[in-house]
Amino acid sequence: MVDVDHVQSLTHDWKSGRLSRRDFLAGAAALGFSAAAITGIVDGTITNIALAQDLKEIPREQTVIASRSSIGNKFERPEAWNPFIPGVSHQLGPTMILEPLAFYSAFQDKLIMWLAESFEYTADYMKLTVKTRSGVTWSDGTEFSAEDVAYTFTTLAELGSAVTWGANVQQFVSTAVASDPTTVVFDFKVPAPRFFEFVSYKFDIGVHIMPKHIFSAQDWTSFINFDPAAGLPVTTAPWRVVFASVDQKVLDRADTWWGVEAGVGKLPEPLRMVYLPDPGEQGLATGIISDQYDITTGLQPATFPTVFAGSDKVTTWSGRDEPFGNVDWWPHSLYLNNEAAPWSDKDVRWAISYYLDRDQIIEIGWTGANSPSTLFVPDYPGLKPFVEAAADLIAQYPYLEYNPEKGDALLSAKGWTKDGDMWKDETGAPVTLEIISFFDFTGVGPVIVEQLKRAGIDATYGEPPDMFTRFSAGDYTGALFGHGGSYSGDVWYSLNLYQTGSEKIPGGHLVNFSRWHNDEYDKLVDELYGISPTETDKVMEIWMKCMGLWLPEYPDIQISQGIHRLPMSEVNWTGWPTAENAYVNPAFFHMTWPLVMHQLTAATE
Repeated sequence: MVDVDHVQSLTHDWKSGRLSRRDFLAGAAALGFSAAAITGIVDGTITNIALAQDLKEIPREQTVIASRSSIGNKFERPEAWNPFIPGVSHQLGPTMILEPLAFYSAFQDKLIMWLAESFEYTADYMKLTVKTRSGVTWSDGTEFSAEDVAYTFTTLAELGSAVTWGANVQQFVSTAVASDPTTVVFDFKVPAPRFFEFVSYKFDIGVHIMPKHIFSAQDWTSFINFDPAAGLPVTTAPWRVVFASVDQKVLDRADTWWGVEAGVGKLPEPLRMVYLPDPGEQGLATGIISDQYDITTGLQPATFPTVFAGSDKVTTWSGRDEPFGNVDWWPHSLYLNNEAAPWSDKDVRWAISYYLDRDQIIEIGWTGANSPSTLFVPDYPGLKPFVEAAADLIAQYPYLEYNPEKGDALLSAKGWTKDGDMWKDETGAPVTLEIISFFDFTGVGPVIVEQLKRAGIDATYGEPPDMFTRFSAGDYTGALFGHGGSYSGDVWYSLNLYQTGSEKIPGGHLVNFSRWHNDEYDKLVDELYGISPTETDKVMEIWMKCMGLWLPEYPDIQISQGIHRLPMSEVNWTGWPTAENAYVNPAFFHMTWPLVMHQLTAATE
């Protein structure tokens, strides 16, 4: 058990100057916290970075420090600042330097125009015209223009699956041409009413615009785009990469930025942004309490009482109240492989659902800090009408109902019998269910296993190192995972997650984790693809038809909302996104993070 009072006392004494750094580290270690989390800052100065690179000194109170997941407490490929190289993540820096045509905020349900001023489709959605801003320059002084946009999408369409997002662009774009310095005209292969929204930044989706004068002479599949001494990477953003290693990444703010004069936003107040590796749950808690971090990757719900007791300056999206975060675009479910018997049988899937007590899963697995799924879409304003419209169907097919008796009746009707307390199938073979997942579900998996065992299903839970590979390939029987689908009022993205084929999007990248197949459903989602989200009556009609097929089949078992529980410190900065100031989600690893950096304001105390 962590001694909260001792942590709070240590932190207060160190920050007030009455306790040496060595004493603080020793005390924290004695309490079971990882000292590795706090080796980068001494007396408020990031000395290991400054000594390593002779960077200019910037006070702690003018720096934003974030900690995010890494491999072995080290960043992988820190020198790679070209996010189109397969395997290179945009989450730890590249999005800060590569501005989008537009941002999208799920919480405001609106596009925020950025490098683009406007866009317009033709009536048949076969052509899109985008107007880009004038007066924008790259950091090396080269003028930004529509040529950069046209070049980016032309190259992606040519390279296809060899680069990130290439296959997605290739599906749609026939040509992308700059008709003048501020106009790009896209011609599509198929109607593409969602294309501009797709390329805009939101959550982990969006297409970066690259500088033609730099990238046209490079191989996109290998060019790392990193040489700070030579001014690489060039950027239109107010940030410059000054250092990157396996231990930290550092970006410094420029003194000017085009967006101020254009009225897009203010120059960020922070002068430096530092990314540090994730030291683990205890290290994150110690770091946010002791002002080493301003924001961290998500913590488990049970950790927040300790954090709040250690610092009165730490908040979350929901303040100090549960669920300690915001609804993410990633609702959770128990996936059952629909191609593997007996889980290919809808009655078996429904029985498993009836055996699960969501209230108990949330109470124990998430310490109460969550809420049940709203079908397979996140609980966002733009998607609520779809869940509400399906109310009668949901009453007929109660997908969240806990009712073991109904589950028993379904399995008994199939000829299954119980040997003692455990089920055997119609052949007399014991029924087993292996459930795999990863660290997001460490607290949830065992609860589900226990509930299934009490119902007579011999379930197990594990977090194998090849979980993601197995899950994507369909090499599993059960898995706990989420749904990266819709994030706005456009429900097509979530419906698309259950398609197994598409005639409207030849070669389209389909992610059907449950391996469910229904020809009629596939055709309906294809039909929806060619309809603009603004045609609400037509969209709702297709949604209801899809639900009439999906709910009776119940391809995967809905559990709970996805929640991002990010602690945010107000020691140095205010203006964080919260439920009361919901301008965007606060995840610093999502593509909308630059919006937060433009909003932060120096704390007055």
